[in-house]
Amino acid sequence: MLIKTGFDLTFITEKATPMVIMLSIHPSRIDDIVDGEQIVAEPYVPIHFYHDSFGNFCGRLTAPAGGVRLWGSALVRDSGLLDAVEPNAIQHPIEELPDECLLYLLASRYCETDKLTDVAWSLFRDTPPGWARVQAICTFVHNHLTFGYEHASPTKSAHDAYLQKKGVCRDFAHLALTLCRCMNIPARYVTGYMGDIGIPLDGSPMDFSGWFEVYLSGKWHTCDARHNKQRIGRIMMGTGRDAADVALTTSFGRMEMSTFRVFTDEVMDAQSCQPEHPQHLVDDLHRAAQKQVQYPPLAGFRMALFRYQ
Repeated sequence: MLIKTGFDLTFITEKATPMVIMLSIHPSRIDDIVDGEQIVAEPYVPIHFYHDSFGNFCGRLTAPAGGVRLWGSALVRDSGLLDAVEPNAIQHPIEELPDECLLYLLASRYCETDKLTDVAWSLFRDTPPGWARVQAICTFVHNHLTFGYEHASPTKSAHDAYLQKKGVCRDFAHLALTLCRCMNIPARYVTGYMGDIGIPLDGSPMDFSGWFEVYLSGKWHTCDARHNKQRIGRIMMGTGRDAADVALTTSFGRMEMSTFRVFTDEVMDAQSCQPEHPQHLVDDLHRAAQKQVQYPPLAGFRMALFRYQ
């Protein structure tokens, strides 16, 4: 299967403003990208790319006074298979975990293990450790929270979501991975593309998505408390302790977002697989499933953009 991914973001600035972006496909999928990935700034400004401490591929640039448009596209090979299910995956004793997994047992910005440990053990102490326990947590979160874009808040934590019983996909992921950590299962946050592939179209404008992974039987496994079912065509962009580590863009100054468009589509014909001239990509972006939202300017000096369906 081939999946075409892309985005088109426009920001308005009063003066030159430094930015960090995490809009690239994750290095773990680099061999699946056909003919490379395009990320372009208009007007042209240089983008310096680097790997952050979690291994994500990030870029840094300075948006010029007046604003900048960021757009990109990639064609990605995918197995076309549903998320893997491994009911026999085991939970490791903490003393046997790799050193690099210990970080994902700890509290983080949006994942307050100290506030949810008693809740987790009261709910899941009698569940079998391993895959069954993780699935029980996903099912609980899926049923406990009500999804709605109107429930989105950039400051909402896992504990907030638990109390409010509503949120968007990042809140489902935050609560589920926090409960996993409370039960001594390493869990990390994931952001990426996930289109309506293999399921009926829901009619909502496309957005980036958030899910999580758990470490069982010596490897990381995909989990999704928001949908609580297997999906096709997930394409990871970034991973970290929680959404704070994988903000799509971070600006160090006053900035207003004026355009937000994302697409993730299965390629159905050979012509769509051909390399694209940038103008063709622009036309594609405007024909694809779109979301355009007006945002008020922020009063503060730093903006981190989190958007997930």
